[in-house]
Amino acid sequence: MGLVLNLVEEVRSWACETVDMKTAPLILGTLEGYSVEGGYDRPHEPATIYSPTIALGRQQGPGDGANLWREYEAVLDLVRELGLDGIRITPEWARIEPRQHHIDSQSIARYHEVLAYAKGLGLHVTVALIDRVWPAWLGMEAWLLPWVVPCVLTHAERVATELGDVFDSLVVFTDGEGLVRRGFVEELGPPWRRGAKDDARSAAIQVENIEHLVRASNAGRKVVPTFATVASDVPDQLQSVLRSGDYQEVHVETLVRGGGPVASRAGLLARHDGQWRVSADETLRSVLLAR
Repeated sequence: MGLVLNLVEEVRSWACETVDMKTAPLILGTLEGYSVEGGYDRPHEPATIYSPTIALGRQQGPGDGANLWREYEAVLDLVRELGLDGIRITPEWARIEPRQHHIDSQSIARYHEVLAYAKGLGLHVTVALIDRVWPAWLGMEAWLLPWVVPCVLTHAERVATELGDVFDSLVVFTDGEGLVRRGFVEELGPPWRRGAKDDARSAAIQVENIEHLVRASNAGRKVVPTFATVASDVPDQLQSVLRSGDYQEVHVETLVRGGGPVASRAGLLARHDGQWRVSADETLRSVLLAR
């Protein structure tokens, strides 16, 4: 009887340890539409908040980017080879709604096609609503303007309705804190202010409020609870985040470097002789493949 009781206690202890164990996070490569797709901020193309500074020659636009609007599938085919679990992709709001209330159904159809292709490959797909770019019609001071809040909620519902069957989880802002800091404190992005701390606080409150409202909406059913973003050229950063065990998803920036004002420093994939190939840092790749 004692042997049986001891065995029962061992099984119970093992079960408790299993429940308490932290689940390993999903590791996803990012694809930010504005930088990689091509076709933004030139005449007769969707205009983003960067269009004024690009038109004035103060910044170089993304141009043709990496031409992924036509070639997303070629890049998605290599994701598993990197040891990644899937992708985080940003269906660009400026392409979906280039003018307020004017919805480009063909763009939505293309994004649906791309996400469905990724799902068909067995990849986990996370969609980001807003990275560092938003439509020009929202204005430079978007995160201070109350009327922008319902616009974001409408966009979130549209993405959830039109694309919800082909993605697994949702991120509202990829870096809301950084978006505000760069724009209102460091003068590194729209609205190009430096040291505007009061407005930065107000913008941060609105960004946080938007996050809360999206989470409470129909689209919020897919919002990922916790995630971290790491740079693809800093392997130690990825190792540190994985050791912490604090996140459900870890997003590695970025699969393809792209072009324009918000292009990543490095890409996990690069085009050579017209073909996409793995170009990831070997240390980073060893971390990914060793899991």
